[in-house]
Amino acid sequence: MPLRPLDPVEVRVLATLMDKARTVPDSYPLSLNALLSGCNQKTSRDPILTLAEAQVQKALDELRHLSLAVESSGGRVARWEHNFQRAIGVPDQSAALLGLLMLRGPQTAGELRINTERWHRFADISSVEAFLDELAERSEEKGGPLVVRLPRLPGAREHRWAHLLAGPVDGTAEADTVSAASGAAAGSAPALQARVVALEGEVAALRAALERVCSELGLPAPAASLDNQGV
Repeated sequence: MPLRPLDPVEVRVLATLMDKARTVPDSYPLSLNALLSGCNQKTSRDPILTLAEAQVQKALDELRHLSLAVESSGGRVARWEHNFQRAIGVPDQSAALLGLLMLRGPQTAGELRINTERWHRFADISSVEAFLDELAERSEEKGGPLVVRLPRLPGAREHRWAHLLAGPVDGTAEADTVSAASGAAAGSAPALQARVVALEGEVAALRAALERVCSELGLPAPAASLDNQGV
């Protein structure tokens, strides 16, 4: 049975549990406070979020209902751990790739190989691509594809990949935005050049006026360094 699309908070909470299970195993499972800090940290997260404790708790309750998170028993403080691989039915390598895509957004196979170093060491980019292809071609009987290869961005050499745990991804919209921004920047170049020429003319006129005043007052001519101010 296909998993319902997760919302952004559920994605962040689940991916943070997956991250901390691999990077700080001595502190795992996580308390609610530790999980909240992990969700809101400013590094290795895209997008950066500022979640409230109530949002994280609600996401945990939903993930538990989906069998994606489990509350540990015992102790005075409730602790949480993920159940991603068993619930989704993917091997460790695929879970590492999906977790990093959820944490950091779309990435190329090369970026994923570097970023998953603390989660799973892939031999080369080809092995990363092989697991990505497998996730993209996942049968409907197993729940359907879990990643998608996005259209190549203008000027980019590699395709990026995105996870589908939050539903379909419209990669063409981002490509169009980047293309439009590049076009706007290119279109502004002539205007910028014209402004530079105009400013250089103004500087030359001011320099001539200053030299004239200095001459009338019998003062030394100004230093030539004004010609090299990079206006």
